[in-house]
Amino acid sequence: MTQRRVERVQTGVRLEKRLLKVLKAVAAQHEMGLGDLIEGIVLHSFEGKAPFGAETLAFIESMRSAFGLDLTAEDSHKLIEAEDD
Repeated sequence: MTQRRVERVQTGVRLEKRLLKVLKAVAAQHEMGLGDLIEGIVLHSFEGKAPFGAETLAFIESMRSAFGLDLTAEDSHKLIEAEDD
């Protein structure tokens, strides 16, 4: 595997709370950082490739259930901020 040198920047991306929990669990399962996981997902997506195999998808489904993540791709452009009580 040929390694590629890149320049990374710190960012203040906001994510849905339960989605972030699932992403962190997947990153931990693969022993990688959250940023590395997100980069991989995005690079696969840009090429129309699935970022995860069957085993990881099963793990993701169990984490979605564990963290109560009921959002789907169909919800992606319909999310609004919860109001503070």
